[in-house]
Amino acid sequence: MARVPALVPAEHTSDHVVVVPRTAGDGGGPGHDLPGLAAAWFADVGWLTPPSAAGPSRTGGGARFHGVRAAARPSAGVLRLGEEHRATGPFPLDADAAAALGCAHPAEAWALGRADGALDVRGGRPTVHDDRDGIARAFAAALPVGEELRVVGWAVAVARRTSGLLLADGRQVLRPDPGAAVDLSVWPARPVPAGELLEVVRAVVATSTLEAVPGGPGHRVLARTPYDGDLLVAQETGRLPRALAARSWPDGAPATVVRLAWRPQDPYELRVSDPSGLHVIARDRARALLARAATLLHGRAAGAVVDDAGFEITAQELELRRAAPTPGSRAWV
Repeated sequence: MARVPALVPAEHTSDHVVVVPRTAGDGGGPGHDLPGLAAAWFADVGWLTPPSAAGPSRTGGGARFHGVRAAARPSAGVLRLGEEHRATGPFPLDADAAAALGCAHPAEAWALGRADGALDVRGGRPTVHDDRDGIARAFAAALPVGEELRVVGWAVAVARRTSGLLLADGRQVLRPDPGAAVDLSVWPARPVPAGELLEVVRAVVATSTLEAVPGGPGHRVLARTPYDGDLLVAQETGRLPRALAARSWPDGAPATVVRLAWRPQDPYELRVSDPSGLHVIARDRARALLARAATLLHGRAAGAVVDDAGFEITAQELELRRAAPTPGSRAWV
């Protein structure tokens, strides 16, 4: 494992460090849009100091290099995360440094800490250590609270979305499984009638049935399987997430959302970081089915698709989810 001082400057080695890989399609250019990912969670996001493409050059020392200017290096920026915290970066990691962290592509590191340089005040020891993201185990001595916990939760969500990782306090590795992100929300440009919603879901699971939403307006479709659990697809009223706040809606922002969720046979396994093999097999199938249903629904009603962390996802990302995780994978119906 690469040491943290090799990833970020010395003054940031005790910060939380989120490592975001660049995908093969990035072509060596900028990585994922971290400010955009931050805006999906925090109301007050902006550059306190924008990053520069290249910092000022300096003159090399020593007789041999007298008068020779060293290559200019990009300088990191400082991004505000809400009222109390900031993200400093990006700090580029070449292929070797990224590989030492288990990343398949070159990556970028961002240091997350308080904007005033102070330390966050934390709570007590966690009473439960078996959480999906491993946060309780990473902070076994004292859990983050308040805004720091929000920053840590966001960093874990970013790591899961980008197949990256988080170094909590600069040392505890959290590597969330991207496959654990299953549920989706479709914000359609128009309401979807109950009959049309049933038709969409039946194209994925033929035995789906229409139900009334318990205790409220709206409607939902239940797709029950004997081995992989249940798929619930429900239209209900909702508040537009931050990720879509700046989006242009020709007919006005939608007031309803279609939520697509998976309920496994053993719901407890949704809360553990190392679920059973059978759970993972069922989860992969359910993930592909929900992605297919979301694609069909989006094709009919347009709008936007958001994942379970509140990030907008693209048609290409849905296609990756629809791809069968294993040969011959299919739903039990």
